[in-house]
Amino acid sequence: MKPSQRLLNRVRDPRGQSLVEFAIVSLGLVMLLFGVVEVCRLLLVYTTVANAARVGVRYATVHGSDNSVSASTIQGVVNGYLSAATVYTPNAVVNVCYAASLSTYISCASSAGSPGAPGTAVTVSVSYPYNPLINYFPMNVNLSSTSQGVIAF
Repeated sequence: MKPSQRLLNRVRDPRGQSLVEFAIVSLGLVMLLFGVVEVCRLLLVYTTVANAARVGVRYATVHGSDNSVSASTIQGVVNGYLSAATVYTPNAVVNVCYAASLSTYISCASSAGSPGAPGTAVTVSVSYPYNPLINYFPMNVNLSSTSQGVIAF
């Protein structure tokens, strides 16, 4: 057998083909798995932000016109809820607004405010910039949620 014929037979040898195919397919599979994990984490953080807004409105409506309830107290309750999850609370922005009704706003403050009288509406907005776990997927997503309620007593 000639040396060129041996080289040609060696190039046509399929013994390493499955290893190369596995490497290519596994790379795609790992990237797909990381993408699924990242989207699931994004949904988890969004659900946490939405629930934090609801917790803030619930706290404001239940405590009503109590003198100890202010916008900063509600922000503390919301940040306490966010800190129990995977949310970095210094990046979260919490706005508390009181209104005469659900359609008109009287005052809106991010750090100060006064509690409303019974029958007035309160709106809590929470905004959080999402940071992905893996920097391979560059995302610049700002998750936000708003919840409204009427002060009961």
